[in-house]
Amino acid sequence: MTDPLLSVLLPCCNGGAALGPALQSILAQTFGDFELLFLNDGSTDQSVETARAFNDPRIRILGGAERCGLPIRLNQGVAQARGQFVARMDADDISFPQRFEKQLAYLQAHPEVDLVGCRAVVFRGDGETIGLLPFAATHERLCARPWRNIALPHPSWMGRRSWFQRHSYRLPEVRRAEDQELLLRSCKDSRFACLEEVLLAYRQGPFQLQRTLVARRALLAAQLGLFFKRREWKNAALALGVTALKVIVDCLCALPGLQKLFFARMGEPVNKDIQQQLEHCLAQYRHPSP
Repeated sequence: MTDPLLSVLLPCCNGGAALGPALQSILAQTFGDFELLFLNDGSTDQSVETARAFNDPRIRILGGAERCGLPIRLNQGVAQARGQFVARMDADDISFPQRFEKQLAYLQAHPEVDLVGCRAVVFRGDGETIGLLPFAATHERLCARPWRNIALPHPSWMGRRSWFQRHSYRLPEVRRAEDQELLLRSCKDSRFACLEEVLLAYRQGPFQLQRTLVARRALLAAQLGLFFKRREWKNAALALGVTALKVIVDCLCALPGLQKLFFARMGEPVNKDIQQQLEHCLAQYRHPSP
């Protein structure tokens, strides 16, 4: 059999009701020459059965009953990938139909770019839109403030397999900040880009203070480790200051009625066309539980 051009990595631990629409949004892409590596990380619900129920030969189920963590599963996926390009996808998000087609066209037209993302609209489980994630188009703009973050949403990533092989996920795991750590670690010898078109819908759960603080702490530790190693003292100081401010805001968000502060960064209005496209996808991508 001829190897596919694209390998899609979808790690999953108990995907629940959101998994079916996520899988369907991949299988319904206008570009079809891909394999979908379903990376099961110890799911105890019907996630594996949901993936099998599609009965699509492009789906390969990997992983197993043991909970290993996201970085290990993603590294396993890269090792098993047969495509020249590799894409990321989460088990609860929605890829718009032309996402793969447009990202592949960009990478093929720009051989100097290693990794490309796309703009993402943020929505709640009921389909209500919150706004758009922060955006920057070029490598220089994306990496201009490493002490803050690199605004390349991880479920929107598509890159060259060779890049993922060179830059594997760090072990032990950087809990809830593994993607930002990878971007930060690799940005000096990589080229990133982000498409301005909204091609992904990012499902946002409720604000949870403990989970947010775990991510803040893990990312700060990774930032300081890299900045100290590179002797980037200013970046280290800025990372400390920005994280302290974010933690203050996080604690305020935990107070009754103030959760909206957490979502303020997603406050850019969503135009009618994007809203309608999301509603269409949510209505169309339904798959019965096995």
